[in-house]
Amino acid sequence: MSGRTAFVIGSTGGLGRACAHALAQDFDRIALSYQSNRSTAEELANHLPESCEGWPVACDLTEPASVSSAITAANDRFGRIDAVVFASGVAIEQPFVSRIEEPQWREVIETELLGLMRVVAAALPVFRQQGSGNFVIVVSVANYTFPPGDALSSVPKAGMEALGRAIAKEEGKFGIRANMVAPGIIDAGLGAEFVKRLYTPEIWEQQKKTIALRRFGNGEDVAEAVRFLASDRASYITGQTIIVDGGFSL
Repeated sequence: MSGRTAFVIGSTGGLGRACAHALAQDFDRIALSYQSNRSTAEELANHLPESCEGWPVACDLTEPASVSSAITAANDRFGRIDAVVFASGVAIEQPFVSRIEEPQWREVIETELLGLMRVVAAALPVFRQQGSGNFVIVVSVANYTFPPGDALSSVPKAGMEALGRAIAKEEGKFGIRANMVAPGIIDAGLGAEFVKRLYTPEIWEQQKKTIALRRFGNGEDVAEAVRFLASDRASYITGQTIIVDGGFSL
């Protein structure tokens, strides 16, 4: 089958949906993963441009067999997978390290870090066989400027970022790239829920003043960076992280 295929992990979340819409400008087909909310994935597929086919596929990141089945199904249906975007995450609070309990660590690591490892294990053979492919992994700006209370989010994502660099270094000879996008405070998806649940509006307004551009980001800000890295325009970029934070980390 001619044309290009992307696979968006976490497509039913705010960032995942934004990434799917952005990728639809460059890709002919997009596999849209969901864990349990198939109707949301179907709705997203129906709202992509007519030039891009969206296809919902079940994928439970905590189950290796489910991940492998989803990647295999997409490859069988479309004949190839050119890019895998990992934009899945866990809704968490902001406990200090001293208050994080082991089950909390396990939940985030199981879904995010180990989930990514399962995706990579399933997708690498496909990429190697076709002689090309790339991963774009959504991580966190907290790995560059640490906000107190963000360890539960940033520690697993530091591992995800290290895995991305390892892929870039070891798999480049097979035509495989891997890059990361590190969002700051984003008013979309889990970020939007985070802003609603934690702290007061006054605190968040004060937080905006620490950002060079004086605003929180949106899903499209992150999605455009993902789109670039997933495209052939970034064909000589690998192992890198684009920070999308409006200057928060300066």
